[in-house]
Amino acid sequence: MPLVILALGIALLLFLMIVLKMNGFIALVIVSVVVGMAQGMPLLATVDDKGEKVKGLLDVIQSGVGGQTGKLVLLLGFGAMLGVFMADMGAANRLATTMINKFGIKHSQLAIVIVSFLVGVVLFYETAFVIIIPIVFAVCRAYKIPVMWLAMPMAIALSTMHSFLPPHPGPSAVANMYDASIGLTMLYGLIFAIPLGAVVAIMWPRLPFVKSVTARPPAGLVNEKEWTDEEMPGFWASLCITALPVILIGGHAILEVTLGHEHAVTKVMAFIGHDWFALMLSLLVAVAYFGLVRKVPMDKIMASCAASVKSIAMIVFIIGGGGAFAAVLKNGGISDYILSITENLSLSPIIIAWLIAALMRVALGSASVAVVAAVAAAGIAVPMIAGGGVSPEIMTLATACGSIMASHVNDPGFWMFKEFLGLSVAETIKVRTTYTSLLSVLGLGACLLLSLVVPA
Repeated sequence: MPLVILALGIALLLFLMIVLKMNGFIALVIVSVVVGMAQGMPLLATVDDKGEKVKGLLDVIQSGVGGQTGKLVLLLGFGAMLGVFMADMGAANRLATTMINKFGIKHSQLAIVIVSFLVGVVLFYETAFVIIIPIVFAVCRAYKIPVMWLAMPMAIALSTMHSFLPPHPGPSAVANMYDASIGLTMLYGLIFAIPLGAVVAIMWPRLPFVKSVTARPPAGLVNEKEWTDEEMPGFWASLCITALPVILIGGHAILEVTLGHEHAVTKVMAFIGHDWFALMLSLLVAVAYFGLVRKVPMDKIMASCAASVKSIAMIVFIIGGGGAFAAVLKNGGISDYILSITENLSLSPIIIAWLIAALMRVALGSASVAVVAAVAAAGIAVPMIAGGGVSPEIMTLATACGSIMASHVNDPGFWMFKEFLGLSVAETIKVRTTYTSLLSVLGLGACLLLSLVVPA
């Protein structure tokens, strides 16, 4: 019966979001209420036979939302502020133009991939895409290169960073639910995300079925703002500030592995390299540089920071809804039931978590709403972590890899890719749906290999 209730709950979630086009947060809270009631949870707080207070369904949902968003709002908030602010200041354009000039047009693909990795660390896919695509168009026009030759590597590199790694919303939310280290998750993820993403990005435009597709960018769709050299920050300043949070967070994770948790240096880095604090420090460095060195007015800096938060507002709510769903599954007993039946399964929890996320991603679509897929999958798979034997960081990456599976017509990112490049639906399925599916499967394979060497 618990599995029947869970299946019906997921079916209701899909119905609300796909058929009724309901917002993900509202849908998740409704499903949480229905699943909780179906499990027989008391609607309001009560006292059991032993005289102990038992949380009511409404309290469980409220604490689930608060517990999930409370830990992530600082991480996502400072991450969005840093990414959008650096973009508004022209740092992404400086990185791209400098790298293309240094590498030369012969290695322009590699330059675009490196820039997309750097920018994609702190910027959401959609934002980074809009920032870099004008540079791709400009380079392709100047050197008479097919647009797909550079657009595909850019899109693939951005998809890899957005879907696989913290501090992006999906991976961050899943890491929080699995109680995984953000630093270790980022470190392990970078080990395979960068080589896999780079290989697929460079290989994809060379495949015959991709080469047969010609981009036809509509006139006027892209912001044609051309940054002057004086307007953009220096290359090294742009690179250092953009990479600083990765260095701090990843550096802490490396020290934990090499020196141990109790070493004095590790303890110092545990503070400086704590996920949201590292992002805040990086933002303060950026504000100091642009305010003091570049003489950007503080009101302009703060306006950029304020505007950036709007982009994550609904995502935070969706993550909170996922926390409510997970809390109801745990308090109602479904999590314990899942644990009891998965303990005897020969199938790896990594595969199960990936499969659940992949199936929900295919059904739900959007890389942003796919946060729903990721957190819902994590809510179901959390008991497998409790069973031991699997690193929570690897489980986080496996779930994140599943959430990138098969971007298709119910994904806003699919339509964004299609419209900016002027492709037909069939062409977009041919070149985008296939690469997201390949990244997802390769990511699963990498997680399984890492699980052989990473302790639980």
